[in-house]
Amino acid sequence: MTRAARVLLALVPLVFLVLFFAWPVGAILARGLWHDGSLDLRAFSDTLSEPGMLHVLRFTVWQATLSTLLTLVVGLPLTAAVSRVRFPGRGFVAALVIVPFVLPTIVVATAFRSLGVERSLTAILLAHCFFNLAVVVRVVGASWETLDRRTADAARVLGAGPVRTFWSVTLPALRPALVAAASIVFLFCFTSFGIILVLGGPTFATLETEIYRRTAELLDLRTAAVLSIVQLLAVVGTLAIAGVTAGRAGLRRVAPVERVRLRRGRRLPVALAVLPGLLLVVVPVVELVRRSLADRAVGWTHLDRVTEGFTVSPLHAVATSLWIACTATVIAVALGLALATAVTRRRRSRLGRVGEAAVLLPLGVSAVTVGFGFLIVFDSPPLDLRTSWWIVPIAHALIALPFVVRTAVPLLRAVDPHQREVAAVLGASPRRVWREIDLRVITRAAAVAAGFAFAISLGEFGATLFIVRPETTTVPIAIYRYLARPGATNLAEAYTLATVLMVVTASIAFAGDRVRTRAGRH
Repeated sequence: MTRAARVLLALVPLVFLVLFFAWPVGAILARGLWHDGSLDLRAFSDTLSEPGMLHVLRFTVWQATLSTLLTLVVGLPLTAAVSRVRFPGRGFVAALVIVPFVLPTIVVATAFRSLGVERSLTAILLAHCFFNLAVVVRVVGASWETLDRRTADAARVLGAGPVRTFWSVTLPALRPALVAAASIVFLFCFTSFGIILVLGGPTFATLETEIYRRTAELLDLRTAAVLSIVQLLAVVGTLAIAGVTAGRAGLRRVAPVERVRLRRGRRLPVALAVLPGLLLVVVPVVELVRRSLADRAVGWTHLDRVTEGFTVSPLHAVATSLWIACTATVIAVALGLALATAVTRRRRSRLGRVGEAAVLLPLGVSAVTVGFGFLIVFDSPPLDLRTSWWIVPIAHALIALPFVVRTAVPLLRAVDPHQREVAAVLGASPRRVWREIDLRVITRAAAVAAGFAFAISLGEFGATLFIVRPETTTVPIAIYRYLARPGATNLAEAYTLATVLMVVTASIAFAGDRVRTRAGRH
């Protein structure tokens, strides 16, 4: 591939990021920091001195901290059992724990609403723990599986009990992974939107929900911009901690050790370690499905009818979500593969490194901030998109793009350059080399990336709530609106749509994971 081709492949997604990420976020920064053409920081003091604003800030940090601690308390025993012990159904438990993490947050909130949970801090904490349990199991478990048991055995031989061995030997070895997992969980809880909106309401407002309220209800864009900047600084700091500690955790990784057999005396401790997390995952999902089936006379047989107070039917919302997800997937996969190809064909390319780093920037900004930026930027020519159908799939593609690149780059880097050289020596033309070697890998990478992008678009809620129009109502937006209206009929519709969305997104995520696993083996 020529240098000009690589530059072009990298520039197209970078231009997309500048246009649809840097510009909207920059506009938010300008609205919060500049006034009458000059730097003005009084907006910060005015905003933070408002009655109740410090309470919102404190509660945002407080609920994220408590949610992180609860997730660690429930997740660490489960992680120990799954990563260190062989027991019947271990693979099923490990796969089941991943289900909540691939679900849209609006589905998670709806699942807890189906349990009859009232709006409260407890409901928020349980929902966050439900959603983030997989982070602890995956991140900490990856390090726990590689710990050499001989160190702990030596401590016990020297007289240390199980508790002291854990605190003195195991915990220090796991500290980088624990800090990394805790940082990621804290970030997700700090920027949580759908769960707070449904299970918290106005009484338990956070920065995310306050930004939405200031924008959509009060039209106070300047205060919303200031809150977005405060949140952005907190998110960047948390991501920096997570990145540094994750890197340290990765340096400690060696080959996984063999898991311990489940003996008779260990059955009760393993059961007690697995049961809390298993119940937390299974009960809300089962109850959501049960409630949707129990109310099937309303939910499943009235999908094509427009409920009073709504402009579209649930079936129309499903069709709209599918069409928007298809469009967003095409955009995200095309841009992501272009950048991934440019990065992997020449690893030392400066433009490639810049592009690979830049494409991760949307991960450091919440979807609510992205939606807010779209709202205040794309409202005038030449890019007046607020009334355009395209604004929703573009926003979804922007949010999915980092995941596409992170999925495609490892697969494309797995191609051995010597295969191309051998094929060329044997007389294959450059076109045939590309078709027989690169195209197969690119096709597999595109399939995996498309699955993740499609699932992300189907469940996107935060940014969509800012820019949605009646004709672009998606399933997550419809679920939220049904939950916000009183009546058994509206609840039944919400449970039905949430069940449909849960089944679709979980199926797509598992299919993509299987394809990626097979690709890694080959």
